[in-house]
Amino acid sequence: MNALLELRAVRAAHEGITVLHGVDLRVGAGQVVALLGPNGAGKTTTLHVAAGLHPVQSGRLVLGGREMTGADPRALARAGVCLIPEGRGVFPNLSVRDNLLMMTFTGRTREEIEELAFDRFPVLGRRAGQIAGTLSGGEQQMLALARGLATDPAVLLLDELSMGLAPLVVSRLYEQVAEIARQGVAVLVVEQFAAAVLGIADHAAVLVRGRIERQGRPDGGLRDELSALYLGSSA
Repeated sequence: MNALLELRAVRAAHEGITVLHGVDLRVGAGQVVALLGPNGAGKTTTLHVAAGLHPVQSGRLVLGGREMTGADPRALARAGVCLIPEGRGVFPNLSVRDNLLMMTFTGRTREEIEELAFDRFPVLGRRAGQIAGTLSGGEQQMLALARGLATDPAVLLLDELSMGLAPLVVSRLYEQVAEIARQGVAVLVVEQFAAAVLGIADHAAVLVRGRIERQGRPDGGLRDELSALYLGSSA
């Protein structure tokens, strides 16, 4: 399968301390790849490298076969990379409708963006006039996804989608993520808690202390090895 997103032997550092030690990852169109591992493993740094928010010491970032190493976040966003960060990334003092209105810079009309958002997440339509900061955590995550999808991404990067949410809400959100992937989007999901995402993942990689210790299909024995690879998984 041709990869839309590739990290090839990526090394990256924080304040002179190397935190990624030659990470290799591939995400194809229509594929959900779960990047698992304990806190401090380098998962978010990996996403930030993919989004152009963190520089690489060495290695390559390739998008759709194009060399994008060193490209800035705006160039990667124009090329189809969308990052939904930990903490949901909505504007809490604006209404749901105004949060969506801000995405008209993509060239879509407000009506088109709202139709897409409310069809996928009907609860947002019922909350259109509500201030985003007063939504439930799950509804805020839906709004973040709806904003991200307004950019019509080729690659979707998700950081800790499940954080602070009830398991049932997480399950519903990941059903939507699976549907997004079925439409041809390459999805890379960072999760600390494996059980949240392995049900929809096509491929999983476990990052420990900046190195990929194991990767493969979730049903290929990797699930059984997670507890040994790192503490804190709920696989």
